[in-house]
Amino acid sequence: MLKSTLEQWRMLHAVITHGGFAQAAEAVHKSQSTVHHAVHKLESMLGVKILEVQGRKAVLTEAGQLLLRRSESLMRQAVQLEQVAEGLAKGVEAQIQIAVDIIFPQKTLYQALADFSECYPNTRVELIESVLSGAEDLLKRGICDLVVTPFVPQGFIGNLLMDIPFVPVACPGHALHQIDRPLTKQDLADHRQIVMRDSGSAGRSTGWLGAEQRWTVTHASTSVDMVRKGLGFSWLPLTWVGELLKSGELKQLNLQEGGDREGSLYLAYGDIDRQGPAGRFLGDRLLALSREQAGEYWFLPMQSGNS
Repeated sequence: MLKSTLEQWRMLHAVITHGGFAQAAEAVHKSQSTVHHAVHKLESMLGVKILEVQGRKAVLTEAGQLLLRRSESLMRQAVQLEQVAEGLAKGVEAQIQIAVDIIFPQKTLYQALADFSECYPNTRVELIESVLSGAEDLLKRGICDLVVTPFVPQGFIGNLLMDIPFVPVACPGHALHQIDRPLTKQDLADHRQIVMRDSGSAGRSTGWLGAEQRWTVTHASTSVDMVRKGLGFSWLPLTWVGELLKSGELKQLNLQEGGDREGSLYLAYGDIDRQGPAGRFLGDRLLALSREQAGEYWFLPMQSGNS
């Protein structure tokens, strides 16, 4: 059974923070004798001298310094506990789950989460990174509160977040760049293509998949690294490779046809009517930031198939 109370620790913190019993009493709206009694009772129950008077000021003993440091975490958790309870009373979710397709810009996602953290610091977030139909699957199974997905399943409503350009790319030294004319489907078919594996059950594939030598990977970084190292070509979103194209580490393939394509991303809720304020706030920030920042991903000229 606990010997001390949270109120006693609060009084001790007030004495140290405000520099004395009189100042602490004024800060916590208690009488000086009440504060003095609480601290001395804490010392008595613990059997440890916490404060000693030096001149006109109460200062911590060595043991008191250690106990004060340990109790700071206790005080923070008590405040957070009350905030969580207050949030629950208002209908604020204790946790939300969100699935985000990996082509969604990280800058936009992180900014939305930072804004969310400022307003709902005590709501836990479980973020699931998905590919193609992965987020759609989680939405249909009722696992996620909201998703960012290229596919909105039947029975759900999606808000368009942004259209992301995909670019056919290979490293500058790749054999496809040595062909001095617009590339045909047969040219591509003769070389290895790197594609991403669908994380959902639908097993969807997107884009041109005509290469006989096709390698399928599960991570975005793997697909980019393979292309950079000359192991194949791929259609990759500008959100991943824009800077690599600008720096010359990757080069856009000049295709006879099909060189320009986009992938649309949508925001969808599991059940908007039952969604609490935290989930709605995060969804609103994702939507607003996506529309603000979408133009950043059109900074590269797309090659014409007839050039």
